[in-house]
Formats: sequence, C-alpha cells, structure tokens
Amino acid sequence: MTEPGPGDDQIDEILTIAARVPDHGKLAPWRFILYRPDAGRKIGSWLAERYARISGPLDDEQREKERTRFTRAPLVVGVVSQAAEHPKIPLWEQQLSAGAVCMNLVTAAAASGFASQWLSEWYSFDDLAVRYLGARPGESFAGFVHIGTATQPPVERPRPNLSDLITTWTEID
Repeated sequence: MTEPGPGDDQIDEILTIAARVPDHGKLAPWRFILYRPDAGRKIGSWLAERYARISGPLDDEQREKERTRFTRAPLVVGVVSQAAEHPKIPLWEQQLSAGAVCMNLVTAAAASGFASQWLSEWYSFDDLAVRYLGARPGESFAGFVHIGTATQPPVERPRPNLSDLITTWTEID
C-alpha cells in the first residue's frame, strides 16, 4: 500500500463505522491506537531489536521485514481488546465484539476507497511488544489494520467450499 491514506476526517468516519458493532451491555470492550509512518519507523527499529532478542540474530531480509512492519501503509490502526470478566457478558462475546470492530474497519476502509489488510503477527502475542505498542495491563490486540492506497490488485487465497460449511438443522428424536 502507499499514499494517500485517509485524512483526519476520513479516519473519524472510518472509525465511527468500525465502532458500530454488536456490543452486549454497551461495554465498548475495545479501543483504537493510530500509528503513522513516522512512529512506524521508530516502532520498526524496536521490533527488529526485540525479535532478534527473541529468535537470535536476524539476516538482512528479516531485519528489514521487522523494520518496515508499521510503514507498509500510510495508516495502521491497532484494535485493542479490553475484554474483561463481567457478571453478565461472557469474555468471548466481548472478544467477538473486538473482532467485529476489525472487520467493520476493513469494510469501512474499502467503502471509503482504500485498501486494507487486517494482520496479527508475533508482536500481537509478545507481552513486551504489546505494552510497547500501547496496550495497557489486561488488554490485548485483536489486530492491526493497515490502510492506504493499493499498489497492486489483491491476491485471492484459496477459500473453503461454501457447501462444506453449511448444514441444515434437523430435529433429533
């Protein structure tokens, strides 16, 4: 992806659409963190060092991959799940709500004329990286949605056959 990315007014509109999801109990168990390319360069340097500490020395290709993770699109939106124990709303419902936010974010970006990609990578699951990227204690990332202008047509990956996914309920005696 490349420039242009969404402007501030477009970002507000896209995030407003993204936040309109099922939310049992009106908990809003998620929030957004915006990452711009300048921050992305600093984050990339940190991620490269962190990944080297975790997995050992990086070759040039892997180091560059880590360094550019947050600069491949003009905007990256982190969707933070704030799911927590609640007496009436199960944790899994709150997590599904955060997932719905991610999907709405992808759809809202497309409706606004932008390409997007929803990713979760190793840094979504590394406690130190999660904190560095802005999650607070008890929070986790539902994903990172990269938004910008497409530089090539999307590549479609193999999908399951719909007929393999559908059953019709019948009563069991």
